[in-house]
Amino acid sequence: MSLLSSASGTTTVRPGAFVVWGDVATPTTLTVADLRAGWTRHRAEVVFDCATAGPQRHVFEGPLLREVVAGAGPAFDPARRKERSRFLLAVNDTDGHHAVLSWAEVDADFGDAPVLLATRMDGADLDAAGTHLVVPSDRCGARYVSGVTGVWIGRHRPIGASSSEA
Repeated sequence: MSLLSSASGTTTVRPGAFVVWGDVATPTTLTVADLRAGWTRHRAEVVFDCATAGPQRHVFEGPLLREVVAGAGPAFDPARRKERSRFLLAVNDTDGHHAVLSWAEVDADFGDAPVLLATRMDGADLDAAGTHLVVPSDRCGARYVSGVTGVWIGRHRPIGASSSEA
């Protein structure tokens, strides 16, 4: 994993890249080019209401979030549905914007939402801008994250549960 540490002690990722980390077997750093080369590309034509700019219409292309994260080896038994349903995904960018999804929301056995890590928007490559999280089913754009820098995956731990019980 090629994370970089800044002088302030915070962890950052090189420009144009993002890290997949958390409860995974193999934390990894990926770029838009890695996504384009390593996974099947999907297309989503979306319209969402932006609070500041009004309705937005875009065409995004990229791999499914669940397929990219699955490549890092989430720490659950894929055969155990209840175990998978306890996991969360948190996606963030450099400006501090973040969105949270449940694994069940994107899992093909549950919600099967076609959430993308976009490599193209409106026909333009996103190499310079960084990948975008795209949630096509959302009516508003609050969970669209531009310039993704991290995707964390982890299990929800109920109040009072030890880490071994969760």
